[in-house]
Formats: sequence, C-alpha cells, structure tokens
Amino acid sequence: QVHLVESGGGLVQAGGSLRLSCAASGRAFADLAVGWFRQAPGKEREFVAGISWSGSPTYYPDFVKGRFTVSRDNAQNTVYLQMINVKPEDTAVFYCAAALWSPRSWSTSAGYDYWGQGTQVTVSS
Repeated sequence: QVHLVESGGGLVQAGGSLRLSCAASGRAFADLAVGWFRQAPGKEREFVAGISWSGSPTYYPDFVKGRFTVSRDNAQNTVYLQMINVKPEDTAVFYCAAALWSPRSWSTSAGYDYWGQGTQVTVSS
C-alpha cells in the first residue's frame, strides 16, 4: 500500500509561482512512477505532469509545457510540481498519483493505483 500526501497549494496571483509537493510512504519510493493531475469545478480530471521512477523521462501535456516542471527527490520520498507563470485557468484541486514502476497510461486517471487527497490551487487575476 502507498500513502500519498500533497501539500503546497494556496492562493497565488496570476503570473506567480507555486511549488506543490507529494510525499509518499508505505513502499520503496524509488519503485514508483508519479503523475500529477488537476480537476477544476465541473471539469474532468486532467493530466499535467508525470515522472518515471528513475526521474527521467518526464511527461507533460502541451498546455503546461514551459510552465510546469516535475521533479523528484528519492531521498526525501517526495515528488514536486513547480509551476511558474500561473494563470487563472490553472485554478483546480491538484492530485498526485502513483503506480508501481510505470502507470498503465501516463495521461489517464485509470493508469494509476494510488492517489492523494488533493491540494487546492487558486490563481487570482
């Protein structure tokens, strides 16, 4: 079993930066591939970043490339999502998800076995 806890969400102005953290416990962290998703009110959950168990490669959808960066510190059992130049449309609950070695699909929720509880990110204009 894997337990994931997100943190770092909050209120930020458009154009600002925010770093989210996903702390994992319960299994060797280095065995886990991790994805970040977000869900805005009334919208489906969408993939925003992924990182392999080794740290490379990483994956991003086009709409966040250049603004979001995913990284991991296996010594700290933590994955980070650095967001820069945030926009009001980035407002959502952000979730991290994990799968052993590699998800069945990086960009779909069903590809992952473990989920955190989410952290709210609100971007004001």
